[in-house]
Amino acid sequence: MTILHSSIKENDFQFYGLVVLRVLIGWHFLYEGISKLINPYWSSAAYLLDSKWIFSGLAKTIVSNPTLLTISDNVNMWGLTLVGASLLLGLFTKYGSLTGMVFICLYYLFAPPLLGLEYSRPGEGSYLIVNKNLIEACALWVLYCFPTSQVIGLDRFFNDSK
Repeated sequence: MTILHSSIKENDFQFYGLVVLRVLIGWHFLYEGISKLINPYWSSAAYLLDSKWIFSGLAKTIVSNPTLLTISDNVNMWGLTLVGASLLLGLFTKYGSLTGMVFICLYYLFAPPLLGLEYSRPGEGSYLIVNKNLIEACALWVLYCFPTSQVIGLDRFFNDSK
């Protein structure tokens, strides 16, 4: 076991907690991606049209251009699916964590839980500035910092420090 492995595995309780966190977030991403892939009527248009704050203009531009909307839909569907698979399998999890953070931060910035912004869909776990997206982005940062997949996951087969 390398120094990195021993440093993240000093406390088994904490280590396995991080592995569970990685798997749960991976499941969330994978489910969201696959549910969009199998729904022929899903589109990011409704979410984008409901956008407020700094990205609302960009959102309207994307929705008004069929090519950009198709790209947005495909990036969302496949990106969520691939990030989810990455985290679940523990394969390329550094990239999966970073990509997941980008997705979640974009979702946050397109629909931030700020005072005075009203959305047509009901807010889910929005508590003025902090919401589930911000929490999940921070959890992904923790997973990026503590690469559990190098011990439990397919990344251990690609670890060059063995």
